Amino acid sequence: MKFSFIDLFAGIGGMRIPFDELGGKCVFTSEYDKFAQQTYETNFGEKPCGDITKIDVDLIPKHDLLLAGFPCQAFSHAGLRKGFDDTRGTLFFNIAEILEKHRPKAFLLENVKALVNHDDGKTIKRIIEVIQGLDYFPSLQVLNARDFGLPQNRERIYIVGIKDKPFAYQFPKALNTKTRLGKILQKRVKDKYTISDKLWKSHQERKQRYRDSGRGFGYSLFKRDSAYSSTISARYYKDGSEILIEQKGKNPRMLTPREAARLQGFPEEFVIPVSNNQAYKQFGNAVPINVIRELAKEMEKFLI
Repeated sequence: MKFSFIDLFAGIGGMRIPFDELGGKCVFTSEYDKFAQQTYETNFGEKPCGDITKIDVDLIPKHDLLLAGFPCQAFSHAGLRKGFDDTRGTLFFNIAEILEKHRPKAFLLENVKALVNHDDGKTIKRIIEVIQGLDYFPSLQVLNARDFGLPQNRERIYIVGIKDKPFAYQFPKALNTKTRLGKILQKRVKDKYTISDKLWKSHQERKQRYRDSGRGFGYSLFKRDSAYSSTISARYYKDGSEILIEQKGKNPRMLTPREAARLQGFPEEFVIPVSNNQAYKQFGNAVPINVIRELAKEMEKFLI
């Protein structure tokens, strides 16, 4: 074991995978959602502990690194951006409590890009103040999955903190790898993923209303040779409107769960034990693994 880490708000373990690859050992995991717990346990052989607010901080093992993709709904456009007025936003302070108690060498946090400007920048300012008050020197940057080999336009903010070492961390540079959506698409897809005439008509009418009003966007349609897709979200299961794949002679189709996994960089051997709806939610909430992998490489020297 090169270093130990904990995985908070773990989802299905996307943030964990690159640190496992580096020889790290996960010594504690927390995830509230029972279906995400099921996927996590299936793939890692460990069932995460539940609600982090009900876990005694003293019982969390010592660790070198804290990972947390803390809930983004409180800061996202889709979640009405209530921030710290939403209980999901205040979960950041549970992270701070663990940092204060266990003093790991470093941490990595992930959230939506909207966190940067939430409440005119007051929210991120408060987060940084809390982190600095614990003797960590945070660096933050918005990175896009499409710059790291994934065919998805997914911008997220990443906050890296190194204990007692100011300005030590350098964010990875874009890999400039060419992407093409067709690389993650399956060659044969069941008809059930093709959207119905009724739904396709509804998508088209809604898009026209948005055009007429000058507000909103409606569905997004992509081809196999598209460089990248739009961002997949946890709501994808509802109607697939954010990423529809063009089909010759047919209505467009939704991504399959396996394609959604690939879009986020999950390996082929990653098992999907849940329903399609739950899988879409899980991969929509997941982190882009290629980005985390590059962040992890730059963090490794601070952990060993």
